[in-house]
Amino acid sequence: MLVLSAWNNVVVTRLPGHPGSYVVVNVAATGSFVAAARVSGLTWGDIGLGRPRLPDGLRWGAAASAAVACGYGVALAVPGLRPLLDDARTADLDGRQLVHQALVRIPLGTVLWEEVAFRGVLLAALARLSSVRAATVASSTVFGIWHVRPTAEALSANGLADGPVVRAGAVVAAGVATGAAGLAFGWLRLRSGSLLAPVLVHVATNSLGILAGAVARRRS
Repeated sequence: MLVLSAWNNVVVTRLPGHPGSYVVVNVAATGSFVAAARVSGLTWGDIGLGRPRLPDGLRWGAAASAAVACGYGVALAVPGLRPLLDDARTADLDGRQLVHQALVRIPLGTVLWEEVAFRGVLLAALARLSSVRAATVASSTVFGIWHVRPTAEALSANGLADGPVVRAGAVVAAGVATGAAGLAFGWLRLRSGSLLAPVLVHVATNSLGILAGAVARRRS
């Protein structure tokens, strides 16, 4: 838990080649986590990667992803909601860079690593020591802490929450919201029995979000 809390807030930005190495480093970390889980005795099913439950994961993930896509569609259709989709960090990206973000960096560098780490290995490891409910809450809490640095950077890039006190409050609020999202992803993982479900929804949320933001900027 301490390693994960520090990884995204301290470690990853100090690794050689960052940010260019982001995808490679996180894919390697994903593989290391899976290997460690298997060595410790966790089965493929324990970490949500068992083949028998893949169809259930696909079904649940596809349904939830469709709901996410509809939400973005509504936001794009209502002019007053379009500014909510904008993110200054991606404003200068061209079409090729946007596609790379949506199809490579986010699915492989972000979603795969986070879902395997939090809804796969950490959740299964904690469930050995406590109830599944407590394990889900604990893994989701760490998931919220994981996003402290990215949230602070997003607020700064978009000129939001001026002042240290206001910014700290915004970071805490975002952490709570992210932890709640972690609970939802955890529920999907447990309900479907497969890590594929939260992976699909997480990709839909992040990748469609960046594409919807680009569309919203063009329409504005």
